[in-house]
Amino acid sequence: MHRQNIIAAGLLAFVAVLIITVGYAKGWGALGVLNVGIARLTGGTQGIVSSDDVLPDSKSPLAPEFAPGTWINSEPLTIKSLRGRVVLLEFWTFGCYNCRNTLPFVKRWHELYGSKGLTIVGVHSPEFDEEKKVESLRREVVSLGIKYPVVTDNDYETWRAYQLEAWPTIFVLDKSGRVRWMHVGEGAYDETEKTIQKLLAEHEEKL
Repeated sequence: MHRQNIIAAGLLAFVAVLIITVGYAKGWGALGVLNVGIARLTGGTQGIVSSDDVLPDSKSPLAPEFAPGTWINSEPLTIKSLRGRVVLLEFWTFGCYNCRNTLPFVKRWHELYGSKGLTIVGVHSPEFDEEKKVESLRREVVSLGIKYPVVTDNDYETWRAYQLEAWPTIFVLDKSGRVRWMHVGEGAYDETEKTIQKLLAEHEEKL
């Protein structure tokens, strides 16, 4: 039995190291790696859509609504009110270095496609207590040059509704409010931009 325990402990340690290595390679962030690891080991949720697959509209779920929060750079928005526009949601937190690495691409998409039918919303789901302070978030939004809408998610209601595991995570919604694309972590910038372009060219589904 003692030998079996040693073997089991060794296997768990190997899995943990593997998850950490893959997580950092994907740009999930420290707590993101922990969240993913727990979900994998306990059979937790994997997100409302598969990562990095562009789904056809017939198989795409409707995006959950935003939970109540404080809005920065915008009046309060809803998924329903954004029908007719392509919507990119980035779940982020200002202390996450992986989120900061993603930010230049998100800002560029706002500049390139904002006037062509794209709305970007940064859903700020904080990692630490300091990041829950609205005044700190406002200061960081200005400092980072973020011009698109940002909404606080201090109680993680929107985070849970989208079944998230790590920062940053990007969703792209079509003009009918359906989730057509998801990516976790850094990278896949070309694929995300191609998805934006594809969905901008699509006609809105009549609902």
